[in-house]
Amino acid sequence: MRKITLFVISLMCCMSTSAQEHLQKGAKTSEEKKTFKVIKELPITSVKNQYRSGTCWAYATLGYFESEILRKTGKTYNLCEMFAVNKDYMDCATHYVRMHGYSQISEGGSCDDVLEVIRQHGICPEEAMPAPGSLTGDSLANFKVFFPELEQTIRGIIKKDAKTPLPHWQDSVQSVIERYIGRCPQSFVYEGKTYTPKSFAESLGLDFEDYVSLTSYTHHPFNKWFIIEAPYKWRLKPSYNLPINQLMEVLDKALDAGYTVAWGGDVSGNFTRTGIAMLPDSIIPSQELRQEQWNNWEFTYDHVMLIYGKALDEQGKPYYLVKNSWGKYGQYEGIWYMSRDFITLNTTYLFLNRHALPKKLREDLNVSDFN
Repeated sequence: MRKITLFVISLMCCMSTSAQEHLQKGAKTSEEKKTFKVIKELPITSVKNQYRSGTCWAYATLGYFESEILRKTGKTYNLCEMFAVNKDYMDCATHYVRMHGYSQISEGGSCDDVLEVIRQHGICPEEAMPAPGSLTGDSLANFKVFFPELEQTIRGIIKKDAKTPLPHWQDSVQSVIERYIGRCPQSFVYEGKTYTPKSFAESLGLDFEDYVSLTSYTHHPFNKWFIIEAPYKWRLKPSYNLPINQLMEVLDKALDAGYTVAWGGDVSGNFTRTGIAMLPDSIIPSQELRQEQWNNWEFTYDHVMLIYGKALDEQGKPYYLVKNSWGKYGQYEGIWYMSRDFITLNTTYLFLNRHALPKKLREDLNVSDFN
């Protein structure tokens, strides 16, 4: 049973147009379209489609940085998810070897992965690499063959009872990555100017030391940093722990101040294929229920999206506007309306610009200690 559960969880972050018909237990299945009054809507870039790949973390986080660039400069960019995937999977393999095989190998990831890739390697525009799926004859990213081969290659680096990893293992891993998703460019031309990935990242107008992750659990003390114990967070980057009511206040104030927020959380329950995420009236979110569901594995971390606004439904209940990465799917063409109660219960972490935080909290974080 545990193997089946873990398999279902791993599929959730890979959900694509074809996978969305597999609704989770308890999901609302009504096709009736709700109407909403939008009360706050921040600029975002177009909805993308991760298709048959577990790369929601790359699409959501780069979409978040695209919205940050819009906020700061007014410019629209289409940043390359497969660049982030290429570099991140190689980093994941390196971590696996350094941990002597005691580490996670997964298609999934987190906002921290994209941030660290940009810090270490830079980024490029979408057109600087082969289009997703194009190297394997597909129209979008399809990791059905790619990732099992990559995982097998990485696991084969550490032989049983070996005292050293296989020689030149990096070449073998990089060869598999590049065969399916392409080679990252050393330089490229964008709007008539030549860049390297690092110089391009520097040109975007963002300070990549400004971003933090916030969470809310009681198995660690509040107002302290800790590493969320979740399979897809293999980089072991810390998040700052706040009571859930305070975390929700941070979300609201960030949106009100004009900042979008990347959201990592659980969509294995009351999350529909139509574009609605809401809790049954019988469920009242609380700090205690969050912790209970986390401890019992009823609640996990399986998806990343972008929160960019607020709305009210017909009864005046508060919702958030959320950009997904399943293409223009559902009743709202790729946008989900997630109720405040749903977000309160199902948030694993929020990833946002530290300047969106209240001044006292920003001072308490000591962000520089963890960058």
